[in-house]
Amino acid sequence: MDMVIIGGGDGTLNAAAPALADTGLPLAILPMGTANDLARTLGIPLDLREAAKLAVSGPVRRIDLGEVNGVAFFNVASIGLSVELARELTREMKRRWGVFGYAVAAFRVARRMAPFRAEIRINGARHRVKSVQIGVGNGRHYGGGMTVQENAAPDDGQLDVYSIDLRGWWEWPLLYPDFRRGRHGHWKNVHAWYGQEVEITTRHRRPVNTDGDITTHTPARFRVRPGAVAVIAPPR
Repeated sequence: MDMVIIGGGDGTLNAAAPALADTGLPLAILPMGTANDLARTLGIPLDLREAAKLAVSGPVRRIDLGEVNGVAFFNVASIGLSVELARELTREMKRRWGVFGYAVAAFRVARRMAPFRAEIRINGARHRVKSVQIGVGNGRHYGGGMTVQENAAPDDGQLDVYSIDLRGWWEWPLLYPDFRRGRHGHWKNVHAWYGQEVEITTRHRRPVNTDGDITTHTPARFRVRPGAVAVIAPPR
């Protein structure tokens, strides 16, 4: 069977996403990045020997692809805190702290992050928010093991959207455990929606982070492409 084998992390996989969707070739993942959030989402072993065995003999599964302003993403696209996190999380920090570097960088960024106003249009409704972070998830895991939403899946044909309105940086440590489990939607200052198309506008142009890299800006138009990519992974 013809396939594409990629050894790397989420940024490397993101760069290959458009070509994978165009060719239709199955993707086999060898998780060699820092966080490996897509591999975790798909249940691919983080041990390279086991991942290689799966690549040779595993079943093919189709998953969705998210898209914002024409830029593809597997895990999540976001505005606000995650953009500063991407700037803060240097290669040196990744080498030193590994996946825990995400948490270290997040706490540093949260202390200086100022809220911004945005309008989120989804399912025919408009929601005006004051937020420090807006996330639009296609997969399940992102940011070193955070969970988009507790029931999120990469093949459910929808995008999971959340907006966080924190009163101060001191609330972030309280919220963090629920973010790991995807239960942040239970907090009264976290708003959550889901749909197939989303539009986000802000008063001033703001950068958008897709799978760890800053790639576009608001206004941001999102859509989901159901079953756009074939992957070699355990069944859902």
